[in-house]
Amino acid sequence: MTEPLILTELRGGTERRVGLITLNRPKQLNALNDALMDQLGAQLLAWDADPEVGCIVVTGSERAFAAGADISAMARKTFLEAVEGDFITRNWETIRRVRKPVIAAVAGFALGGGCELAMMCDFIIAADSARFGQPEIKIGIIPGAGGTQRLPRAIGKSKAMDLVLTGRMMDAAEAERAGLVSRVVAADKLIDEAVAAGELICAVGTTSVLMAKECVNRAFESGLADGVAFERRMFHALFATDDQKEGMDAFLAKRKPVFR
Repeated sequence: MTEPLILTELRGGTERRVGLITLNRPKQLNALNDALMDQLGAQLLAWDADPEVGCIVVTGSERAFAAGADISAMARKTFLEAVEGDFITRNWETIRRVRKPVIAAVAGFALGGGCELAMMCDFIIAADSARFGQPEIKIGIIPGAGGTQRLPRAIGKSKAMDLVLTGRMMDAAEAERAGLVSRVVAADKLIDEAVAAGELICAVGTTSVLMAKECVNRAFESGLADGVAFERRMFHALFATDDQKEGMDAFLAKRKPVFR
């Protein structure tokens, strides 16, 4: 029987839970191929539509989050095959349609497509064993899943140029200093830390979480004035929600809020 390319489980909580997706091609260091990305995208969309799931964590193995796109699957592709098959874009961008927060829990190698997949998540928690890089230049190509665009936004032009043009790796400590990852934790605590972060997200109001994510993403896709105007509209809109009333009433009454 063929092993599934992703493993799934629900963690924590009784009302809204954290969905944990584990990439499952360990012999290939979780190299990302079409079938895996199809399964990952389908699971992300399923949990995005599930009211019992409040946050999603994507992780890999201790050795590799994902060592890149599967080179054996693309080595013989022609230009026409890449263009006509919409290579990469067809199923790699599914994660951008997910409205709920997605956390990348990265241990080991996150290289090429693996680094790009991690950057598509809303934030990255890294094990102290994590290694990040965009080594595509070493095999005659460039990043093709947003690496040249998201990496400069995360760590600045100079550091991104360094990584993309030399193909070198940076460790977790450098990635945290550069702003690529939100925090670094011990490798044996990685999943617990990521799930705990997800549980904190699950414990607050769903509508405000969705709007907050949308506003932060808007900061990278518009000018400051437009971004602030968008944020203000979302801020005002939240005053029409039950969660705003419950949250503020609970604060004033010095009790824990009970969000629906």
